[in-house]
Amino acid sequence: MRTLLRTDSSHPDFRALVQLLDTYLSKVNGEQDAFFSAFNKIDQLKNVVVAYEGGRPVGCGAFKPYEGMAEIKRMYTREEQRGKGVAGAVLKELEQWAAEEGYTYCVLETGSFMPDAVALYAKHQYEVIANYGQYADSKDSVCMKKRVVTR
Repeated sequence: MRTLLRTDSSHPDFRALVQLLDTYLSKVNGEQDAFFSAFNKIDQLKNVVVAYEGGRPVGCGAFKPYEGMAEIKRMYTREEQRGKGVAGAVLKELEQWAAEEGYTYCVLETGSFMPDAVALYAKHQYEVIANYGQYADSKDSVCMKKRVVTR
């Protein structure tokens, strides 16, 4: 049975999943890893979701404020759990929480070399936008945006 926990970045299960995420990203980001890592600090994240399957932490995500919008960050699903709806469930919970906090839009950045991530966000009605902020000049970034409302 899947459960979702709203917490913050101090939660040990979130921190353990982020370590796995960082290991994964260092491989896929290659030479760009230092650039992207600079924007993925977790110390101040107040809005974190951890997904559990049978009591085991299997996925996570977070959001933080960005220019009046909620920026989705640190999305990760354990490899053996991919394709089972974990990331979609975490994303929906983050969107709902962001809407409850008064945000109208969620934005995010993902890598052009991660087609599964781009497809996940497109499936959840995120639309590609011009690269924003620190990603404006990154040819490896895909930035996306979605309007969110409370259920």
